Amino acid sequence: MGAGKRELLTVGVDLGATNLRIAAYSPVAGLLETVAIPTRIQAGPLGIVRDMCDAVERLIGAHGEHRETAGVGVGSPGPLELPAGRLHAPPNLPGWDGFHLRAEMERRLSIPVEIDGDANVAALAEYALGSGKLLAVDSLCMLTLGTGVGSGIVLDGRIWRGASGMAAEAGHLTIDPGGPPCGCGNSGCLEAYASATALVNAAVRLAAARNDGSIPSANEAARLNAGTLAAAAREGNADALTAYTAAGRALGIGLAALVNLLNLPLYVVGGGVAQSWDLLSPSLFEELHRRSYVYRLTVAGGPASRGIPGGGTRVVPAHLGPEAGLLGACILPLQQPKTSCRRDASAAEPVSS
Repeated sequence: MGAGKRELLTVGVDLGATNLRIAAYSPVAGLLETVAIPTRIQAGPLGIVRDMCDAVERLIGAHGEHRETAGVGVGSPGPLELPAGRLHAPPNLPGWDGFHLRAEMERRLSIPVEIDGDANVAALAEYALGSGKLLAVDSLCMLTLGTGVGSGIVLDGRIWRGASGMAAEAGHLTIDPGGPPCGCGNSGCLEAYASATALVNAAVRLAAARNDGSIPSANEAARLNAGTLAAAAREGNADALTAYTAAGRALGIGLAALVNLLNLPLYVVGGGVAQSWDLLSPSLFEELHRRSYVYRLTVAGGPASRGIPGGGTRVVPAHLGPEAGLLGACILPLQQPKTSCRRDASAAEPVSS
């Protein structure tokens, strides 16, 4: 760092329907401190914003004395209108339709706030700090499997946002028109099969049909989550295994469509559900091989893989794990104006956690 230049500080916010995660970050030292608090859905958008801003101010107070605060980055569920930072009927945040998140946060904090889709910022982190950096690719698509299913696309080093910031809603690709209802109003979306919520619901439905008590009934399902369901699957529970196999199959169908459409070198699967990659990937790759001729031709070793960055089309779990969304929010304020990611950005330093 040159003489007279102060180390930069940012605060990243990962706004989830279940939890809020807020972190202080330095491009020099990486993550400095992370806090997690429940998302108080019942408090409405203003109550949740107050919780976020209180945490941001505390982190700046704790880590900003000898650093220059460059801004706050927020990864938000969509649909999200950009650059305004206004939400439009997000399926997993009831009561947020039309809420101006960016304006309200800047009013409370009096510092610059950058808003982007939660999956967009996760894709940004994987590009700049994770699998994209390791494989030296400039384009990727990322799916994030959490309470819902999000996606983000980086093309030639920049987040692809579309005309109004609503691009890359791959979680609402239709996998089966006759499938289960989705919070977006459609039926059979990828999110209705591969989110943590969908996994638990599927396992509960299967167990209820068999009525053998191996999985809790619907009114007991609150104590289930993707992690406990994965543990049950690894112990041989048939309903849990079937739920993960169905989720992997839906992911394979969705990824086949994305590979055929985009022909990118890298597809990354992240979020909490992706921590069970061993349970998802067999059926995922089975469907992907069957449904995408582009993948069969361009996968590493395929007849058209020569010259593709990274050695061929790859589908991999997120290198950054569940931290991708939070890290992406942290580096968002450090990006060059009107660009989403640049290889020479100071944010693309090794991360210390």
